[in-house]
Amino acid sequence: MGMLKYLSFVVLTGLLAGCGGSNDFDDLQGYMDEVDARPAPPIEPLPVFEQVEPFRYQASTDRSPFEPPVLVSATPPPPPGSPEVKPNFNRAKEYLEQYSIASLTMVGTLARDQSMFALIKDADGGVHRVERGDYIGTDHGEIQSIDEASIELIEIVRDGGDGWVRRERTVNLGGGNRG
Repeated sequence: MGMLKYLSFVVLTGLLAGCGGSNDFDDLQGYMDEVDARPAPPIEPLPVFEQVEPFRYQASTDRSPFEPPVLVSATPPPPPGSPEVKPNFNRAKEYLEQYSIASLTMVGTLARDQSMFALIKDADGGVHRVERGDYIGTDHGEIQSIDEASIELIEIVRDGGDGWVRRERTVNLGGGNRG
């Protein structure tokens, strides 16, 4: 067994000696040293960009061209002594007031005891239960009545000047909205 160990040691040592370093890569190392010694090429300066004045969108308060126009009939001014028409800005906004009426769809109704509730689908696909007195839409729309086919509400909108007017609006079952 001793001879076998000695022979295997000699063979293994010979194999490892064959894997030893040789100078076959001297030309490659010389080329790499030459490339490293070259001066770096100059870097081109960044181009100068003109400052462009930002665009200011001026029609953000106008009606969207994708919604049907709502006709507002002229209403007589309120009689003296009556409160002016204006929205209550101190009231906490309800969830469905972040969506325009055009993006809300009535999908059904529920009746419990003597109360009628409407199911409204918002633009994100969520369905919400509303009742008389709740607010929906971006124009301060207060629900006045609910029946099986529609929701009647009163919105408070700008009159084109500094004042506000009330406007009746209907949300029909299946999404037909009319002003």
